Amino acid sequence: ATDIVLLDVREVCSFADYFVLSSAESGRQINAVTEEIEQVLRKEGARPVHREGTAVSGWVLLDYGDVIIHTFAPFEREFYNLEDYWSAARTLVRIQ
Repeated sequence: ATDIVLLDVREVCSFADYFVLSSAESGRQINAVTEEIEQVLRKEGARPVHREGTAVSGWVLLDYGDVIIHTFAPFEREFYNLEDYWSAARTLVRIQ
């Protein structure tokens, strides 16, 4: 994944504490990123409450309750622009 952002949304959101936003260049990369996240977290005993979207749609959301992970294709990341939508949230980490 590229352009990884961790947002602290606790003060501006009632349904989650943190959002993780990341980009992947292709559907295959979106699948690889989300599968790796699920595999690593499963080893820690965490399972997603909900999974939404597909690599073909350009956006996969993994909902772990307090943490929601978004993996986008570049066009969808720009289109949905969650960083601006949640601009009141505090950015904790940005890895480009």
